[in-house]
Amino acid sequence: MTLLASGVDSFAGIHPFLLVLAAAGLDRLVGDPRWCLHPVVVMGWWISRLRQLAESWAEGSPRRLRLAGCGITLLLVLGSGGAGWWLEQICHTRPWTWPLLLIALASALAGRSLEQAVQAVLAALTTSTELGPARTALGWIVGRDTTELSRQEILRAAAETASENAVDGLFAPLFWMVIGAALWPYGGPGPLALAWGFKAASTLDSMLGYRRGSLRWLGTAGAKLDDLLVWLPCRLVALSLPLVQGRTARRTLPLAQLALQEGQPDPSPNAGVSQAIYAHCLDVQLGGVNRYGERETQKPLLAAGAPAPEASDVERLLGLSRRLEVLWLAAALLVGAAVHR
Repeated sequence: MTLLASGVDSFAGIHPFLLVLAAAGLDRLVGDPRWCLHPVVVMGWWISRLRQLAESWAEGSPRRLRLAGCGITLLLVLGSGGAGWWLEQICHTRPWTWPLLLIALASALAGRSLEQAVQAVLAALTTSTELGPARTALGWIVGRDTTELSRQEILRAAAETASENAVDGLFAPLFWMVIGAALWPYGGPGPLALAWGFKAASTLDSMLGYRRGSLRWLGTAGAKLDDLLVWLPCRLVALSLPLVQGRTARRTLPLAQLALQEGQPDPSPNAGVSQAIYAHCLDVQLGGVNRYGERETQKPLLAAGAPAPEASDVERLLGLSRRLEVLWLAAALLVGAAVHR
């Protein structure tokens, strides 16, 4: 194999794609161990400190808050991506650091942890006659008020968060890893640099991306960047998810177009689309009224008229995500083999 001009001889060819494959496997095997400090926790710590400094400096000024939000976004995304790139450079000269790079890459994927969190909700519904344990388990993974949800509403919320976070927590970072794997042999930022940069934007959105108080201005930059980085992976999920059900290409495109149409009224340019494609693939109705504290929000109905989701449908949803991840990884390996043939 011809060595690339970047000098990354040990990572030439398909090796970066194999590294992404190994990271996905490690994520599915161990998830996010509680004893290990997670990079997202570190990002969250920095966001909290930077927010305090920004709000103190801005003194309530919307213009200053927007400017500070841009600064926080720039610092965190470039800092996180730079830390990933630094670790990648260390691996060029110190092969024994490969396991650390692999663990760091796996930390950017949330396939196993999302599945465990959703299954904890389903288990609570199965093992307890009371809804309290299921509401508590659900409250860890959704932003809506869960204290008065019925069993059917709990299942709908579980299906919606599983479909939305499959894109945000699994397929979007996996997409950017693959892009990094393609760039790395040519001297560009590699899979960890792009994955951690994406996770920084995603963490900013989850912590600051709210339309209340000072966050209406402070969180704008991070939320917009996260929307931008998720936009293409979300549409790729809409195009590829029907394929893992065995649907033909002729039926896949109209279904993806329907998901785009039904998801458009959602305030998020991506959440509605990701939920809509899962709803149509599973033939269940999602969307409706959500309560956030004392505020109610009417989300668009997705696959309107279909049956409400049951526990078995949520399990099928998780299974679809697993199969789609395998499809994406197989496609990435084929691309890697073709690009670096």
